[in-house]
Amino acid sequence: MPHTHDREHRNHHGNPHDLSHYLQKLDGADRARWQKPTAVVRALKLRKADVVAEIGAGSAYFAKRLAKSAGFVFAVDADPEIFAVLIERTAKLHNLAPVFGLAGDPRLPPASVDVALIINAYHHLAGGPRYLKTLSRALKPGGRIVNIDFHDRELPVGPSHNKISREAFLADAKRAGLKLLREHDFLPYQYFVELVPVS
Repeated sequence: MPHTHDREHRNHHGNPHDLSHYLQKLDGADRARWQKPTAVVRALKLRKADVVAEIGAGSAYFAKRLAKSAGFVFAVDADPEIFAVLIERTAKLHNLAPVFGLAGDPRLPPASVDVALIINAYHHLAGGPRYLKTLSRALKPGGRIVNIDFHDRELPVGPSHNKISREAFLADAKRAGLKLLREHDFLPYQYFVELVPVS
């Protein structure tokens, strides 16, 4: 998500009240330059049979791209206004289901997902490690949780506050019973980590 300011008015889901302006930022033409969505999806090495859940799917920026590479996509969001946009933008995708999640629960079936993907949204999720533990129950055997988020430093894009550093996220993941599987370093402003449950 592009740069936002600490004093911007937000709803209780942490999203700005000015929805149309927020969506313009999420879908801005400059986002592809630093978010590198094609490279991100390629790095996930999805198979056509894979089921992917995007947590905090927002404007469907990634969900629509994921639907081209995966067998099925759950697009999860907990903000009612954003969720309405998500439904509208994905209505024609037959291999995607919007899921109205809760701040502390993605409401996904147990053992249903090969990849659970969180992009720029971890700070919106209630409970941190508890949410990750709940999310891990939705993983199939061999499934992964992937988190992409902004480094906790001054950046030209992304939020100006509520950043979760790589180290803090990995500490939460460890408390949730997850371990680092692999990491990608091609994004200029974000870390990109893949996790699996500790066996």
